[in-house]
Amino acid sequence: MQKKYYILPLLCAFSLQVSAQYTEKNGNDVTTPLHLLKPDYPMPYTPPKAQDVKVILDRIFTYLDAGTPTEMILKKEGTVYTNTKKIDNTVSVKQGTYRLTSYEWGVTYGAMLSVAKSTGDKRYSDYVRKRFTFLGTWLPVIKKSVDNGTLTGKDYPFKHCLEPKALDDCGAICTAMIKAIKTGNADEAGLRPTLDVFADFITNKEHRLSDGTLSRVRPLDKSLWLDDMYMGIPALAQLSVLTGKEVYLNDAVKQFKQFVPRMFNTQKGIYMHGWIEGMDPHPQFHWGRANGWALLTAVELLDVLPANHPDRPFVLAQFQAHVKGLAGYQSGTGFWHQLLDREDSYLETSATAIYAYCVAHGINNGWLDAQAYSPMAVLAWNAVSTKVNAKGEVEGTCVGTGMGFDPAYYYYRPVNNYAAHGYGPVLMAGAEIITLANNSAIKINDSAIQYYKK
Repeated sequence: MQKKYYILPLLCAFSLQVSAQYTEKNGNDVTTPLHLLKPDYPMPYTPPKAQDVKVILDRIFTYLDAGTPTEMILKKEGTVYTNTKKIDNTVSVKQGTYRLTSYEWGVTYGAMLSVAKSTGDKRYSDYVRKRFTFLGTWLPVIKKSVDNGTLTGKDYPFKHCLEPKALDDCGAICTAMIKAIKTGNADEAGLRPTLDVFADFITNKEHRLSDGTLSRVRPLDKSLWLDDMYMGIPALAQLSVLTGKEVYLNDAVKQFKQFVPRMFNTQKGIYMHGWIEGMDPHPQFHWGRANGWALLTAVELLDVLPANHPDRPFVLAQFQAHVKGLAGYQSGTGFWHQLLDREDSYLETSATAIYAYCVAHGINNGWLDAQAYSPMAVLAWNAVSTKVNAKGEVEGTCVGTGMGFDPAYYYYRPVNNYAAHGYGPVLMAGAEIITLANNSAIKINDSAIQYYKK
């Protein structure tokens, strides 16, 4: 008899399991609550948990920390070089997986600071401090050695920082350096000479249209790249913070107000990628990551603009209009397409991550309706989280992309795990999603993600 008491609960559990399976497969509207059946989502469809997001960010951190060494070495011997009094052509930067001063790494440094702020994990801010200390130590040495002829040739370590030729060389890294200085994660004295070079290039040497709008001479003369909203405007805004000079902030706002009418498609609610002065008619290709740079520019500008600034309402309204437009193009998987309005173009990671960050940041700062847009941000993060592999690499990121005027150019841009453009956006997205999760009570209600205040 004793055995029956052990067996009976097992039989009941088995019976209930079989009954549930039978009900799901063979039930009808009367016998089965069909609205509670679990959808077959191809990605996670759950409210974000801060600890789960942090696990993914830590995986990326470990990968990037190992792939970005901070050492000077003797080229021939491969041994560490430590003489910070001089440098010559026998010395180079120890090669890692990613460049320490690329514009993509400017984004990554800022993202690391965001993770440190949202989680309290000092490893992320220490990452920034270590690399900017390295740059602050060696950039003056390299500059002095070039000036006195000790270091010669067309190429030398960090040349693009000392002799920038494009906004890519200085804009994003300038922004990150100033953020690091303002948060106590970099020494201003070591970086200030380089920042002065950056400020001079952006203000006085970069190409501009006749009305002062930042432009390029490639691929055609008098080209506006949507990317350059991010490459130039946040740096100008941060330079105003560093120096206290309103001229930089005025230029930043002017740039924003002159890019928008040329490149924002008000009917679609998204931006075209490139604009050429005098081209008529003008083909429009709404590239995903470039729209990310434009959205991120608005966020960076709103973070700096005083509440009473006369142009803040314009910037905020434009940010909100862009988010509204982007919401209509999010795919059912949470990703956005390489070309936003062409659903047969591939789904792309870096753009999706930037949108996740910007929307979550807008919610966290009260710029966006939390109930309307939190599901959009959460779905985007859930999608992005599936693209961080076991090694900490970010998959599905489009490589560097210029400006094209035919669809094939964008459709067939390669994706690569070493495309540095994906890492900063995923880190910053995770950081902001953690803040959103900590400040709210997002949960599933009637099978759908909903935002609730705590």
